[in-house]
Amino acid sequence: MAKIVIDGVEYEVNPDNNLLQECLSQGLDLPYFCWHPSMGSVGACRQCAVTQYRDEDDKEGMLVMACMTPATDGAIISLEDKQAKSFRSDVIESLMISHPHDCPVCEEGGECHLQDMTQMSGHNYRRYDKKKRTHRNQYLGPFINHEMNRCITCYRCVRYYDDYAGGTDLSAQASHHHVYFGRHEEGVLESEFSGNLVEVCPTGVFTDKAFSGQYSRKWDLQTAPSVCVGCSVGCNTAPGERYGTLRRIVNRYNSEVNGYFLCDRGRFGFDYVNSRKRLLEPVKRVDNTGELLADDEIKAVIKEFSREGTIGIGSPRASNESNFALKTMVGDENFFAGYSDSEHESMAAILTLASDKTFHSPSVREIEEADAVLILGEDVTNVAPRIALALRQSVRNKAMDLASESRIPQWQDAAVRELAQHERSPLSILSPAVSRLDDIAADRVIESLPALVAMGHQIANKISGSAPAATSAEHDAAAEKIAAQLKGAKRPLIVAGSSNGSDLVKAAANIARALHEDGEKAAIDLCLLVPEVNSIGMGLMAAEENSLGVALDKLSSSAAKRVIVLENDLYRRASKSQVDSALDKAEKVLVLDQVTTTTTAKADVVLPVTAFSEHEATYINYEGRAQLSFQVHQCQKMAQPAWRWISDAAHIDDVIERCCSEAPGFAKLRDVLPGGNPFIAGMKVPRQSHRYSGRTAMIANVNVHEPKQMEDKESIMSFSMEGISAQKDPSIMASPWAPKWTSNQSISKFQDEVNGELKQGHVGSLLFEKTDSGAYFDVPAATVQPSGKQLHLALSYQIFGSDELSARAEPIRERMTDAYVGICPEDAERRGLAQGDVATITPTGAPVVVCIRTGVKPGTALLYCGDANISPAEFTGFLEIEKSAARATSRGIANLIVSDFQEEEI
Repeated sequence: MAKIVIDGVEYEVNPDNNLLQECLSQGLDLPYFCWHPSMGSVGACRQCAVTQYRDEDDKEGMLVMACMTPATDGAIISLEDKQAKSFRSDVIESLMISHPHDCPVCEEGGECHLQDMTQMSGHNYRRYDKKKRTHRNQYLGPFINHEMNRCITCYRCVRYYDDYAGGTDLSAQASHHHVYFGRHEEGVLESEFSGNLVEVCPTGVFTDKAFSGQYSRKWDLQTAPSVCVGCSVGCNTAPGERYGTLRRIVNRYNSEVNGYFLCDRGRFGFDYVNSRKRLLEPVKRVDNTGELLADDEIKAVIKEFSREGTIGIGSPRASNESNFALKTMVGDENFFAGYSDSEHESMAAILTLASDKTFHSPSVREIEEADAVLILGEDVTNVAPRIALALRQSVRNKAMDLASESRIPQWQDAAVRELAQHERSPLSILSPAVSRLDDIAADRVIESLPALVAMGHQIANKISGSAPAATSAEHDAAAEKIAAQLKGAKRPLIVAGSSNGSDLVKAAANIARALHEDGEKAAIDLCLLVPEVNSIGMGLMAAEENSLGVALDKLSSSAAKRVIVLENDLYRRASKSQVDSALDKAEKVLVLDQVTTTTTAKADVVLPVTAFSEHEATYINYEGRAQLSFQVHQCQKMAQPAWRWISDAAHIDDVIERCCSEAPGFAKLRDVLPGGNPFIAGMKVPRQSHRYSGRTAMIANVNVHEPKQMEDKESIMSFSMEGISAQKDPSIMASPWAPKWTSNQSISKFQDEVNGELKQGHVGSLLFEKTDSGAYFDVPAATVQPSGKQLHLALSYQIFGSDELSARAEPIRERMTDAYVGICPEDAERRGLAQGDVATITPTGAPVVVCIRTGVKPGTALLYCGDANISPAEFTGFLEIEKSAARATSRGIANLIVSDFQEEEI
């Protein structure tokens, strides 16, 4: 540690950081615009000027930019010196020359970094009264509004979008007073992380378009800490509600998971909560019509389904509490996994590896630290987008090493990039098609899934001779190179997942085990991705032998009489004929769900379930990290958390305690509950801000007198503005605020140090105990080769559409594509298919749009199933394609062309 003096006070600081970062880490107020804790320094805005003195005798000093000056031991600086304060005031006055006077109507008002810094700098009067420069705004798609006249030219947007997120279609154009940040022409922003521009921009240039349609000020939103349910990463979010509708989602900082950023699915995929197609009342089916159930009828239904002969099917999108309540109700032996048999097999392998001390499941932050990465068969961007963003940062570790060797501070962003040029840490991608990460890949192999499995085992064998051998003569040189890169790395990382079967998971595990055996490395980073928010949690609940196929067979054979289906559309998990047979044979079918599905249409009784923002719940992410999601608002109708319908528990804490005691693997789940005494003077933490307004007006049509606020008897939070905000535990704080700081940048006030953990916060609880030590998996037997017109099948996924719930959100639907089959030009020509044709696929006969892709191996077909149009379980590794006379819809594959590939001709 170094010691520096700031305005006469001595501080201990990290000499590897710059002065601005260290000032903020010490809780001091120093204005800035262009600097961002995740993107380093470029010194563009000149707003963080301080006075630095040579020694104690120097009385004049010199102006330096704090973001460009290292925190050197012995440094003496002043934030309060007159020339520094005057300079900062003059800088912001010049930045504000063309900024419009539109704070009252600007959507950024009240959470605007520019407002904060303007007041902090002391600038409060505009002397310039001449003509302002103006710009024309662009259409940037369904997610982002553009108001270029508010720009202060800090360059944050393009540094984030291009340099950090890897985008290519947003740039700085023109020069001097006419710099313009936008696309070369109007159009949808292609990056799957474009929504972060809303929070990265310190002004209101980029705003949330979906939020604009039902806008409320930040202080009028009811918020609570939550967890994204869009994928298995478990990013932390802060949803905001007003008038009973969920209005927006913004990022909530978690140092180990999502940091400062979300993907666009997580940010804009919540609108299904407000959908008119939500299930909101308990109904029973009578003569193909629905009748509302009375309370005594509901009790009778639950009593009937509690009898022997009932089985339960869990859900990877339901909470731990709901899955546990169902398991308790039907018994361990009658609780079955709610994902496809193929995924169940993959999950069994993943859970086995999770307790193996040879491997370490890395957090998102740890993924960013990897210096050699191999992705085996997984489309990371479309399955777990936030991890793809982390992988983009990992390839910069080579640049950081070069900077250290050249004694260039790593926070000197422009200098580090100039030094490194195109030097990157190796990232190798073995996949059935091109991906969005190909632009940063050192090696790329496109093959069929069986060939990728064989190549994975070949790499493992080249690392360690004790690993089972497999041969792939065509790619021997590539396998040798990748093996050498992984062996030479200090922190290698292997990424795979359950998307295309368990064989890829096992091959990835063999590579990681070979690395562990070959060197003296500790546990090897093995990141195994699963598709849904609580896939791991449900996998821990269900016995390995209790697959969905077994459950459906029990119903079809009348071995089980009744079935409870928890938040699951079975037609997405198994073949239509298999599900139809099972549900038709069942005497009674009870479905608990949030939305209408093909399965709810077959139910005898449907009980409505609350959405993620309407209940408190825990979820377990891909690495086994349990996290608590608080209730944001109350459901206005009759929906309840699923566990409340089917259990006698009075409080969610009771369910969690039982789960910890009775469910294997959940002993640490209670650690996510707020510890100690989170209350101050016995008062709860308010979900509403101290500036919340309009409470009487909201119900003026009912009563002009404001009633008592709704009570929350279960949570430590209240549905009101009364109470005292969390002072000791920032993990209970949804919307950061501090004196002089109203924007999201105020999070630095709650961190141990900038970019560090939250003070006394909670990053979640890792559940897995590393006690086992396994062995290599065997190389699978040679697969049957396709015959006739058959093609090898590989499933394809889309960030906008593959997730069941977010696919119902209107902004996401604007970016979705139809179900398609991707084949190479040669295979298309043999079948007489052209781009955009409609074809039928065997064995289902379902119609799909033809997408001809140069980045697909001949003999392989990529199948994207669309939003529940086709079940992947219908296929057994092959498919056939025949041209159809039908015509594509207007949507077709247009959005696919915009958003899916950067380097490939389509």
